[in-house]
Order: sequence, then C-alpha cells, then structure tokens
Amino acid sequence: MKDFYDCVVIGAGPAGGTTAAIVAEAGHKTLLIEREAVPRFHVGESLMPETYWPLQRLGLVDRMKSSGWQRKKSVQFVSHTGKESAPFFFEEHDDRECATTWQVERSEFDQMIFERAEELGADCHDRTRLMDVRFENTDETAGDGGDTQPRATGVVVRDASGTERTIDCKVVVDATGQQSFIAGKLGLKEVNEDLKKAAIWTYYKDAVRGEGDNDGATIILNTEGKESWFWFIPQSRGITSIGCVGDHEYLLKGRGTPEEIFNEELARCPGLQPRLENATRVSKFLAAKEFSYMTSAHSGPGWVLVGDAFGFIDPVYSSGVYFALEMGVQAGDAISAGLTSGDLSEKSLGHWATDFKRGASHLRQLVHAFYDNDFSIGRFMKEYPQYRGNLTDLLIGRIFHEDAGKMFPDMQRSIEKTRQEKLKQSEMTA
Repeated sequence: MKDFYDCVVIGAGPAGGTTAAIVAEAGHKTLLIEREAVPRFHVGESLMPETYWPLQRLGLVDRMKSSGWQRKKSVQFVSHTGKESAPFFFEEHDDRECATTWQVERSEFDQMIFERAEELGADCHDRTRLMDVRFENTDETAGDGGDTQPRATGVVVRDASGTERTIDCKVVVDATGQQSFIAGKLGLKEVNEDLKKAAIWTYYKDAVRGEGDNDGATIILNTEGKESWFWFIPQSRGITSIGCVGDHEYLLKGRGTPEEIFNEELARCPGLQPRLENATRVSKFLAAKEFSYMTSAHSGPGWVLVGDAFGFIDPVYSSGVYFALEMGVQAGDAISAGLTSGDLSEKSLGHWATDFKRGASHLRQLVHAFYDNDFSIGRFMKEYPQYRGNLTDLLIGRIFHEDAGKMFPDMQRSIEKTRQEKLKQSEMTA
C-alpha cells in the first residue's frame, strides 16, 4: 500500500470491485480494500439478466460462461396455497444471449471481480479494515439544501499485520454494504419503516427444481397468510439456497432459534415442502436484518456511495448484485472523468444518481406491491395480459427507460379492485 492514491475504494463486493476496476482501467491510481479474507461468504446469489452489460464492460462474460455456475433462464412465483405461476422465461421477451443469466456462489463471484480489478491495475488488499474516513471542512454546498459539505481527503486503515496507517486520496468510494460507513458518519441514512424485514436461510442438496429450461429458476414461494415468503435459488453442484423473509418483528421477536423459526414457516409453505422432502441440509442456519433504506445524499466533495452503501430495497426480486454492478460502472466513469478534469464536486461524482434512483424506484414499487396482501401477480396478469412484457422487463432489470413503469397505474387499480371486493364480502358476512 502506498501513502497516496487518486481513488480509495472501501469494500470489495460487486459494487466496490467494479468501481475500482473501472477507475484503474482508466489509468488512475486506485486502492481497493476488503476487511475479510478473499474469498469470503456472502448471501445474494441470484443475478438479474441485465448484469450481462456491466459484466461485459468488465470483460468477464466469457469467464461467467466457463464458470460452471447454474444458468438462470426464468423466474417463477408460487402462491400461499401452493399454486405455481407459469414461469417468466426471459428469452420469450428477448432472444439475445443477455437473456440468460446465472445463479452464482458469491464468494467465487466476488473474488473474480476482485481479481479483475487487480488485473486492470488496482492495488487490491484483503484483511484490511477501515478505521475512519478523513474529512475537512470546505465552502462547498450541497446541491439541494445548501448546507456546507465536508470534503473527503483520505482514510485510516488497519492492514493484515495490525498496523494502522493514514492514506491520502482525491476520492473515497464507500462500498461498505449495509454498514454504509460514510452515511452513518454524516447522518444520511433513511430507513423505510414499511420494509423492515429479516431473513433466515440455509442450503440444501438435492432439492426438487423446475424442469427443462426452468431448472435454474429463482422461485418465490408465499406462506399461508402471506406473513413470510421463501426464496429458492438453485446453484451449481446440486446445492440450493433456501431463505425465509418476513417482517422483522414477526420473524424474530419472541420466537425460538433460527432453525425453529425456519421450520415453523416451512410448515406453512405448501409450495416448498415437497421440494425438500428428499433434500439434505448442508449448512447451518443464518439470519440477518434486511432493512430497506435510502441515503439522503449519495455523493459529496471527494466521496461517493455505491452498492448497498447507497441504498437497499429488498431481496425479493434479486436486484442487489445488478444494482451494485451498474452503480460501480456509472460511479467509476464519473470518478474517472472527475479525476481527469479536476472536478471532484458532489455534482460531478454523483451526476448519475438521480437517473439511477428513478429506475430503481420501479423495482421499489414492485416490492411494495409484492408485500400488499391485496396484490396477486397471477390475477394482475389475468386482468392485464398486455403487461406481461413490462413485468418481465422489471424482472430482467430493464428499468432505465421511459416506459419501465407504465403498468403501475393499472396495477394499483387491480389492487383497489381486490380491496373493494374483500370489503364488500366482509360487509355481507358481518
């Protein structure tokens, strides 16, 4: 490690690794640090098809093809009664190569990006912990509120030997995941109170998958009462990631161990039970809070947030890795341009954030509909079959275009119609 870099990236997940790779490829001195030893375990194995484009930008598509990871060609939903939707096959909407994606082992996937950043010129160090981000007061003001913003000037890190050192830089990239170090330090984190979730998950061998081209599908399965749902993510080597998500208070408060809770919810999920009858659990149970949040500012003088440090929606539609990769590309390009021009202002480093948030809002709206007990994807498709392509677009991750949200007014009408029918039925039986 040197004492000075043009750009220091904190966190070597998909967002941080991609940002470091893009900035280093442009010829700027770049440091990428990760507190854990690489490779390290991480959940979030399912990719959206649109990850193809940032992976292509990184020069990694051929490596993905030869990786041996499970190919993912579809998404499927299972109701609280066990009724299965028709699979949403991506290639029926788009017959290009990019319509097929992957279910990855994140430890290997993240390591691949870490190594690619190093190949492109980044100085990459794992087992290196961030201790602090250094700021100095400036006369620069935030774009919205007009408040004076501090300028990031460097970081304090503890390396693998336990030695603390101060490193100066022109740009600090926060890719620390849900820790969101800079947002925490500057008070920028805004939790979505409607999406305070928790997850309990584990891994099984020989779970029953879909057939044919649906064998690699991510399957979303509701439980009775729709108080929780399960993800079913087939991976390579016969392993399947199985996780349960529900409101934090419902899932974890006043209940037993993660294993006991998982099994109680499994007993209420008729769609999942037959898939696990002859499967063998091969991992311990893991649990995590999955709070949805956004940050009130995403960049400032000499700093920028990417990945989960920027914001987190929900795991239901597997958007996390795609968002991380896409933000890494866009932030990397903005940083490279800013380093070349000498303009490292909030506006220069974060000019892409507004359009990104606009696109991401379509997924957020779809997440809110998923958790609405008056919404059914099957019913919506039956009422408005003309939106099957639009919905598939969202599941693919194709959200950064003008018509991405065109189905939502009719979706809201469908929800209101169901709500009124339930109200009328309850009045008749009262």
